Amino acid sequence: MGYRIAVVGATGNVGREMMNILEELEFPVDEIHAVASRKSVGKEVAYGDRILKCKDMESFDFSEVDLVLMSAGGSVSKAWSEKIGAQGPIVIDNSSAWRQHPDVPLIVPEVNPDAVEGVGAKNIIANPNCSTAQLVVAIKPLHDAARIKRAVVSTYQSVSGAGKEAMDELWDQSKGVFVLGPTEPHVFPKQIAFNVIPFIGAFRDDGYTDEEAKMWLETQKMIDPSIQLTVTCVRVPVFVGHSLAVNLEFETPLDADDARDILRDSPGVVVIDKHDPTGYITPKECVGEFGVFVSRIRNDPTIKNGLSLWVVSDNLRKGAALNAVQIAQLLDERGMLG
Repeated sequence: MGYRIAVVGATGNVGREMMNILEELEFPVDEIHAVASRKSVGKEVAYGDRILKCKDMESFDFSEVDLVLMSAGGSVSKAWSEKIGAQGPIVIDNSSAWRQHPDVPLIVPEVNPDAVEGVGAKNIIANPNCSTAQLVVAIKPLHDAARIKRAVVSTYQSVSGAGKEAMDELWDQSKGVFVLGPTEPHVFPKQIAFNVIPFIGAFRDDGYTDEEAKMWLETQKMIDPSIQLTVTCVRVPVFVGHSLAVNLEFETPLDADDARDILRDSPGVVVIDKHDPTGYITPKECVGEFGVFVSRIRNDPTIKNGLSLWVVSDNLRKGAALNAVQIAQLLDERGMLG
């Protein structure tokens, strides 16, 4: 049996990737609808070898579908997800709008699959922040083995995390440096080409940004509220693929070799960790892949029970679209759809 699915925000980077992954994973689909704002009505998007024309969200009848994959931004989700869920379908939302709501489960299937049982309150499931998704896949098996006390995380986030216009800005500025002359930043506060920007989101009163706060709040909700995290989020001139430098402090000893073995046996994790100049994964190499890649696993001699590691993943896939479809697969496996 297949399902009736609507993808909201189907013209965006993540919406298109949701379509691709539904088809790649052969998720059971009887009907699929591309849904977007009124200005995108009639635009064409691909689903396998089919071309779909976008329908207007304002007039679409959501009671006629079983599942809604929502990737239209936080304000749209706040206005629509609860109303859609009340009509019957389960909404898997990619924005930050519902992640901290006590009645909405926040799920990465490799990490906390049983949380899916809490979907009934609002018929909404939240997808985590793209950087959080790859972080928790990598650290949950290590937490289970030795209990993480504290984590220090620095992110190196690609411009695709800020949308198509951000990717265009990197492209235009890169051309401008060599050919056309400098272009003024519009999406980012400073030039992103040949530069890094240690600021993503909006500043909070404590000096951290809301992007940084998402990572510790979401990790604590999905894994363990006692884990203490400090985070610095940095935008880098990479088109696709987020990278994390992660330093962990554990309650009990965990050697790098043991951590490597644990991660090799963990779902969703690919360990590429050789002590040679090419024995690690970069964001360029992870594009189009499903896994969370872990490299540079090593003991930290400066603290008791410390490890450092490098974590890379395709942010449009595991960080967004893939995780949403994996949640849909989890719902299907447990007979919770339709």
